[in-house]
Amino acid sequence: MSYQLELRHFKYFKAVAEELNFRNAANRLFISQPGLSRQIGQMEEILNSKLFERTKRKVSLTASGAFLLEEVTGILNQLEAAKRQVELIEKGESGELKIGLLGSAMQRVVPEFLLKLTDRFPNVHASVDEMSNGAQIEGVLRGSLDIGFVRVARVPEPLNIRPVVSDTFSLVLPEDHWLTPSKFKNIKQLAEEDFILFSRDYSPLYYNKIMSIFEDQGFVPKISHKSVHALTIFKLVECGLGIAVIPTTLQDGFDLKVKFIEMKNIPQQTTLSAIWSEDNRNPILRNAIDLIFSQ
Repeated sequence: MSYQLELRHFKYFKAVAEELNFRNAANRLFISQPGLSRQIGQMEEILNSKLFERTKRKVSLTASGAFLLEEVTGILNQLEAAKRQVELIEKGESGELKIGLLGSAMQRVVPEFLLKLTDRFPNVHASVDEMSNGAQIEGVLRGSLDIGFVRVARVPEPLNIRPVVSDTFSLVLPEDHWLTPSKFKNIKQLAEEDFILFSRDYSPLYYNKIMSIFEDQGFVPKISHKSVHALTIFKLVECGLGIAVIPTTLQDGFDLKVKFIEMKNIPQQTTLSAIWSEDNRNPILRNAIDLIFSQ
């Protein structure tokens, strides 16, 4: 009769090798001693190698048995680690979460979320890529992203969209600019200035909302430069090449010779939203969504 090695053979062998006593090993495994002896005999037959020296007084490992014990211990430890990892993944507590974002989300929203994620699920690895609204939507649809942080009004099915935070707009001016918060009335005071704006291709909705601020005051801005990076915009302002309009929270984290004036009395605000797909089967995603919207 031919047999095949199965996982139980390795477990039985390891118990006998550690106990060096068939009765004790059988009690540990909750099987009969004759049954255990048969399993070890099958294993030796399959391997065509004697694993134990048996006498009435003692049981000891052969050279082959000692080698196999070291190998089996490593295999069983790896299997146990894999089992634990699978359980964590199934619970959404381990694995990778792929995140897309606009640069403005890195000022507050995403760092706070990543800190909570690391604290709650230390076995989850988050990869973060800055990209445009359109690229994020495409990535979530294709499954190359799990979550996106965007400034859009709507997304195609089967995507979900939910607001994370709304923000006011602020002016960015050179540090020595004549306009101060006490002198500021409305943006029309700056109608003759050059403006530096985020590129329309990066976020059409955001760009159009900025333009609506100018339209409400009855003028078309003179646009001198466009960029997709806040730091670039701030550096251009610092160099006196124009002024800018940004989400208010974007001013945090920069040490440049610029100043900010919040435009509190305008109806326009900008909303950063999270997007994800109902079809996404990454177990981590549900835990991540809960963390994003938890207080």
